[in-house]
Amino acid sequence: MLKGKVAVVTGGTRGIGFEIVRKYLANGARVVLFGSRQESVDKALARLKEENDSWEAAGKFPTLTDAKEVEKAILEVKDTYGRIDILVNNAGISQDTPLYDYTPEEFDKVIDLNVKAMFYAILPVAKIMKEQGGGCIINTSSMVSISGQPAGVGYPTSKFAVNGMTISLARELGKDHIRVNAVAPGVTKTDMVAALPEQVIQAISAKIPYGRAGEPEEVANAFLYLASDMASYVTGEILSVDGASRV
Repeated sequence: MLKGKVAVVTGGTRGIGFEIVRKYLANGARVVLFGSRQESVDKALARLKEENDSWEAAGKFPTLTDAKEVEKAILEVKDTYGRIDILVNNAGISQDTPLYDYTPEEFDKVIDLNVKAMFYAILPVAKIMKEQGGGCIINTSSMVSISGQPAGVGYPTSKFAVNGMTISLARELGKDHIRVNAVAPGVTKTDMVAALPEQVIQAISAKIPYGRAGEPEEVANAFLYLASDMASYVTGEILSVDGASRV
């Protein structure tokens, strides 16, 4: 589905991001994953190589909250592969700090990575995509961007901003044949969820209308669809993959 395409995936070393990388590679893309540290990038690349030695994967670890570092890494990808067809902005952090315990520094940290870093990656990539005649940008949102959450206001605030950025850029960049969409996952069985006691997981799952938490691969399937030519006329969408948890 992605044969011959070049993709950049931020937050691609674990969880949903790693599954996106695997899914893209399995469908013929060449992928450059961005991680937070060289150690985590090397570990992810080793896992991919062990699974399939023919996959074309590489990695970088720019500081995503540093616009110049991000631009430098993006331009290096362009110099190496000649183009960038897909950008997945998946890196992010969440927290559930009550408002009365919040600090401005903690709020800024969430906004810096979940919103500003996304913009820092989109800016150089969009210029490349315009020059080459088009491309696809997919942002990771969350079900809390629709329903909010009872604590940790910085996280849903950031994801509401992601939705606004996605829809607005879809309208602005459409003339350049750049599609911009977002995927809004619900509770997903990442390492963080898997580490919870089984009774806690069961309690969480009981509140999901579909009856269970999602698998990372199920979320990655949405990213595959949106990146593929099957979604050639889909832009400005926030695709929920959450078992109807937002209801």
